[in-house]
Amino acid sequence: MKMLTTQISGLLQRIATNHEEAIEDTARLLAQAAVGDGRVVVAGLNELNGVVINALEGAESFANATPYSTDIELGSMDRVWLFTRSCRSAEALEIAKVLMKQGVAFAVVASEKASEENELSELADVYIATGISKGLLPNDEGVRVVEPHLLASLFIYEAVKLSYDEMLLDL
Repeated sequence: MKMLTTQISGLLQRIATNHEEAIEDTARLLAQAAVGDGRVVVAGLNELNGVVINALEGAESFANATPYSTDIELGSMDRVWLFTRSCRSAEALEIAKVLMKQGVAFAVVASEKASEENELSELADVYIATGISKGLLPNDEGVRVVEPHLLASLFIYEAVKLSYDEMLLDL
């Protein structure tokens, strides 16, 4: 338990330290929807749909948020926030390409670092990497286990939400 706590704490600290500016940029991008007549459209692929549930139904829901669906009609004032485990997800890349084609600004949270080889990071207006590339702890067989993608994504969500809510209060 102590090793897990140490590893999780380190993961969250690295995210906070390495992505402070991107967290602010994401909040600013999403706040543009609230200032205009847009919506914050939240998409979570696979287990990261938990972020969408939290945004819509959590104790403190995300203002102006609506869930993403493939048949949603998006306007130029809408902003999309996409959560995916991996930048190599075919579904995430498809969504990103559609958003680019429609001229809809969007932010992405995924595991891998931004780079020229990371097409999703190149397409996104703002990109935040959780930095989870393997399990945090070795098990008895030496295999690394515990990949807390949802936990890291929820941490990023809450950090962005704090800034976003602050920006909306200042309006």
